[in-house]
Amino acid sequence: MAAADTLEQAYASTRKVLANVKDDQLDDPTPCQSWDVRQVVNHIIGGAHWFAASTEAGEAPPQDTADFAGGDRMKAFDDGVKKAVAAFNAPGAQEKIVKLPFGEFPGSIFMALATTDAFTHGWDLARATGQDAARLDPDLAQQLLVGAKARIPDAFRGPDSKAPFGPEVKVPDSAPASDQLAGFLGRNV
Repeated sequence: MAAADTLEQAYASTRKVLANVKDDQLDDPTPCQSWDVRQVVNHIIGGAHWFAASTEAGEAPPQDTADFAGGDRMKAFDDGVKKAVAAFNAPGAQEKIVKLPFGEFPGSIFMALATTDAFTHGWDLARATGQDAARLDPDLAQQLLVGAKARIPDAFRGPDSKAPFGPEVKVPDSAPASDQLAGFLGRNV
C-alpha cells in the first residue's frame, strides 16, 4: 500500500463530483459561506497543486489565484492530483517537516489534512450542485471523521475566512458519515 492511497481515494471521490459541475452552476453558493462554486473548484484544483509544491519544497508557496474553473478543469485537476500523489509518495515525504502559514507539520499529517480537504470540498460541491453528497464513499468519510476528530484542535476553529474550520455543527449520529464529517468541520448540513 502506497502512502498516498487514501489521498487518491479522496481525490477520486471528488473527481466524480467535479465532473458533474456545470458551467451555469459556477456562481451558485456553497456550504463554504464565503465561497461560490467557482471558488471551491479553484480551491480544490489549486489546492492539489499547492499540496504538491509545499510537500516538494518543504514550505508553502504563495497560493495560486488562477481560474481553473474557466478552462479545462478536469485536466487541471488530474494534473494537480498526479503531482500531489507523487509528492506525498516520494521517499522521505511522510517524515519531512512542511512549513505552512498555520504551523509546521510532518508530511504524514499534512497529507491527512490534504485528504480531508479534498474529500470535504467534494462534499461542498455535491451539496452546492444538487448531487447526492450522502453517496460519497462512506468508509472513507468515516475514516476521515475519526482522523479529523483526533487531529483538529479547537484552535483551528473560528469565523469564516479567519480560521481553517468553523465551529462544529452538531449532526445526528444517524446521518451519513460524509455529513457528520462536514458538520464536524463547520458546515451546515
